[in-house]
Amino acid sequence: MEKLMLLGDEAVAKAGMDAGMSGIYAYPGTPSTEIMEYVQNSERASAEGIFCQWSANEKTAMEAALGMSYTGKRAMVCMKHVGLNVAADPFMNSAITGVNGGFLVIVADDPSMHSSQNEQDSRYYGKFAMVPVLEPSNQQESYDMVFYGFELSEKYRIPVMVRLTTRLSHSRSSVKPEASREQKKILLPSDPRQFVLLPAIARNRYKYLLSVQTDLERESEISSSFNKLLDGKDKSVGFIACGLAYNYLMEIMNDHEMDNPVLKISQYPLPSEKIEIITANCNKVVVIEEGYPLVEEMLRGFPVVNEKIEGRLDGTLPRDGELNPDHVAKALGIAVNEGPPVPPVVKNRPPSFCAGCGHIDMFNALIQAMERYGPGRVFSDIGCYTLGALPPYDAINSCVDMGASVTMAKGAADAGLHPSVCVIGDSTFTHSGMTGLLDAVNDISPITVLIGDNCTTGMTGGQESSATGRLEDICIGLGVVPDHIKLINPLKKHHGENVDTIIKELEYKGVSVIIARRECIQVTMRRKKQEKTYGNNRNQPSRKI
Repeated sequence: MEKLMLLGDEAVAKAGMDAGMSGIYAYPGTPSTEIMEYVQNSERASAEGIFCQWSANEKTAMEAALGMSYTGKRAMVCMKHVGLNVAADPFMNSAITGVNGGFLVIVADDPSMHSSQNEQDSRYYGKFAMVPVLEPSNQQESYDMVFYGFELSEKYRIPVMVRLTTRLSHSRSSVKPEASREQKKILLPSDPRQFVLLPAIARNRYKYLLSVQTDLERESEISSSFNKLLDGKDKSVGFIACGLAYNYLMEIMNDHEMDNPVLKISQYPLPSEKIEIITANCNKVVVIEEGYPLVEEMLRGFPVVNEKIEGRLDGTLPRDGELNPDHVAKALGIAVNEGPPVPPVVKNRPPSFCAGCGHIDMFNALIQAMERYGPGRVFSDIGCYTLGALPPYDAINSCVDMGASVTMAKGAADAGLHPSVCVIGDSTFTHSGMTGLLDAVNDISPITVLIGDNCTTGMTGGQESSATGRLEDICIGLGVVPDHIKLINPLKKHHGENVDTIIKELEYKGVSVIIARRECIQVTMRRKKQEKTYGNNRNQPSRKI
């Protein structure tokens, strides 16, 4: 078949459709967002009835995908690494319940924190849950592993994780697709109690999970085409390269005509026999892996001398950040031509709000309203509005995780801080802010919740927000007194009345919600461009923005 130039994310998405996937669930998070968007923008997905809507958060996405798997159909759930923290409860338990239809958990890690709060390595979650983990080294493997992963999932009736990283997700390469498979028919589990984790059932399910571990290792050792042991004449050093890091190693070895043993690992559990061969036959082994030193740590439990193992733990490779070929070359003692340092010709340009962003006027009103109280009283979390922490605003005092603004403001108010304010976006609010608001309502905590409602999920590119048109009703349903749900329009001409509204609500001795509603300027521009191009034509492309 004709080759396609695809991002790693797009290769996963196309493979899902080609492999007979019936549904994909996700919450947008860089570098995983393009997987869902590729499916949503595909006419084929609509024609074949592939479910492809954004979920409120990663936990609900994981649970919905598991529900589709329950029916015997193939399902995929996608998220970034910190999203797996949100979905950890159903992820861990899905390993115990097992699956019915093929179930893939696609997690995109972000080494070097290009757009994330941390560098965490999702392979640890896979090891923790005792499920297979597939780690592609290129776009073709990203595609192929989806087919293989669905089959592996259905063979052992357990979830399979596919771990991507930023550089693979967001780079393009040629991919040769396979012939498409048909979607599965509905076929409910043969055991009607499989998914009922009462203790007696869960104990038996856990025993099953333990019983297949040897089989899963044999899959990595013998059946997998993704783990390869390549021999070499120079046994002074051998290399174990995982996923994308294998490409970096090959680049250096080819450039310098090196002939050393290499073990490529792209499927876990680790292939212990291959590891024992390379460690026994080489004077030392350098482990090259993106993220945390998971393999390096595990190797120290194998029957080899610890001094043979080098990698990120001993400083041979940098302990943090994203790897690249220069890092690998330095680890091998190869000189790297880095060139002179770049002179400070261009002044640093920190990120800033888009011109015309409603968050600007929202923060300006909040700053003026808070002047009489002093600093250190505004909590926030993840979203475009986090830029309010930077000059010239310096308006927020925390950014821990999604939803933490509400709960941290509650805790500070419970401790006696007044006023205690949180700033949260509309999409983040429905992702993980609602439960915190319910706690605050139940305890009558005196907090002011400022929701920046830009009617989209702005930070990740303008996906549809679950909250659009529903915020007031949600807050009322959670128990906020309707008289203390205020709507403001964050425009300069309304600045005075917006400040007055905020000041009044700051003094309310209960839970107050202020919704600053103004459509994201980027969404507005895209919408107007579409309207200019298509007019009122109802048959225009159904691209979600």
